[in-house]
Amino acid sequence: MATKVLMPQLGESVTEGTISKWLVNVGDTVKKYDPLAEVTTDKVNAEVPSTVSGRVTEIVVPEGETVAVGTLILYIEESGAAGGSASPAQADAPVSAPAATQASTAATAQAAAPAVQSAPPARQAAGNDGAKQRYSPAVVMLSQQHGIDLSRVVGTGAGGRITRKDVQAIIDAGGQKPAEQVAEAQAPAAAPAPTAAPAQTAPAATPAPSVDIPVATGDQVVPVTPIRRTIANRMVQSKHEAPHAWTMIEVDVTNLVNFRNQVKAEFAKKEGLNLTFLPFFIKAVVEALKEYPMINSTWANDKIIVKKEINISIAVATDDALFVPVIKDADQKSILGIAKAVDDLAARTRAGKLTMDDMTGGTFTVNNTGSFGSVLSQPIINSPQAAILSVESIVKRPVVINDMIAVRSMVNLCMSLDHRVLDGLICGRFLQSVKQKLESIGPDTKLY
Repeated sequence: MATKVLMPQLGESVTEGTISKWLVNVGDTVKKYDPLAEVTTDKVNAEVPSTVSGRVTEIVVPEGETVAVGTLILYIEESGAAGGSASPAQADAPVSAPAATQASTAATAQAAAPAVQSAPPARQAAGNDGAKQRYSPAVVMLSQQHGIDLSRVVGTGAGGRITRKDVQAIIDAGGQKPAEQVAEAQAPAAAPAPTAAPAQTAPAATPAPSVDIPVATGDQVVPVTPIRRTIANRMVQSKHEAPHAWTMIEVDVTNLVNFRNQVKAEFAKKEGLNLTFLPFFIKAVVEALKEYPMINSTWANDKIIVKKEINISIAVATDDALFVPVIKDADQKSILGIAKAVDDLAARTRAGKLTMDDMTGGTFTVNNTGSFGSVLSQPIINSPQAAILSVESIVKRPVVINDMIAVRSMVNLCMSLDHRVLDGLICGRFLQSVKQKLESIGPDTKLY
């Protein structure tokens, strides 16, 4: 008796995943919950666990292929099955692996390979009508490169979703045709549509050439990894969809520096944790978000959604990628609680042990660019959030106080905002609130 293993749903908005590496071979014996494959999506890297104990009889999807959620990827013959065959005809009802809770490493990875999907019913293509479509970064980028109007593309994905494979098919056929021809070309072969025959039999044109960058002697060619490709796609999508505006404010954090220096040794001894500056900045941001909840919102086409929860995304860099895990319910945490959350997320990111839950649900991002010496930056918004704040390096500078020059510890706070949602006035007030909270830190500041 063979069991089908399907591509699992690895997140609320994830519709496809890439088999980055098989961890088993045909003939291997696996136990329930043993990892079968590593899968990458645009949100996370995860291991797909086995849903049964048995022997692997067939691997359906090769490494590197991108397939839709629910696609058959593997057959396992269950232990103790009575003479069962591994053929698809004898397979049991499909079981989707519950990988969302088994994710072992975090990344923001999405391969550019065309999606491979089982053939959907013809009426699924009608899903393009009605509700506004949501497109993956790969689909958006490919359509922009080749001038494809996505509103005229008939999707073959789940619920009529447009996949990269749909767009590539139009490109391979010589570009986009009038709307009625596109529909005919993608209609099922059995459909009685005589006028569609020419479109189906016409020879495919040569795909549009990509930009050819010459490689000179001595140049190093670095392959684009799935993680780097997804970062690129998401950044392009954010800049394309959200009209970015930028503002900055400087803050005198001399009192913060002095206070932290006074308490860090005792804090480390008591908590076993290094007290950095970041938890103080996050705490100030969280308190300001309570005063200006519109900053904690997202654009949703015909409406703006102001999020009730305050979940702070933080950027954590590794040698080859940037991850953005989330501090959940940051408004309910003390400076100690935030410090522990930052330390835990950073450690698990670098160890590759984040879960899907760690990577989702962020409502506002705080980026600690000052950790590598930056004093001024213009961050790209972490879509679909409405804004992002970069905390720059704390540096000592001469400033004028009461007409006298004094040396103070100063920091720049740089904020990028989605101008569809936010305007300069509310963002200016928000930054002033953050500034006031940071500059008021002193001996009475509570860490617990």
